[in-house]
Amino acid sequence: MATKKNPSAPRLAIADDLTIYNAAALKQRLIDALHATDRLEIDLSAVAEIDTAGFQLLVLVKREARRLDKEAQIVAHSEAVREVLDLYNMAAAFGDPLLIPAGKA
Repeated sequence: MATKKNPSAPRLAIADDLTIYNAAALKQRLIDALHATDRLEIDLSAVAEIDTAGFQLLVLVKREARRLDKEAQIVAHSEAVREVLDLYNMAAAFGDPLLIPAGKA
């Protein structure tokens, strides 16, 4: 995949929980945002809860970006998101910088 450099990539902040209860609505929101740009930054810093449905949604968005030769990058991870990525051992597979606050290291 060719990386598209765009310093002004739109950032989509998700404040809802990434759970089965709102996965369908968030899926459409993420896919629509991805289709509107070549590079999308996804801010998950406010996500308080994430379950397997939410994790699958992130995998879907990453896969769809690759399929469309676009980039979807998670630019901020909440503690809940970091825990799930660690649980599934997927942080490296996602390829996004994972910043851990100093108090959590």
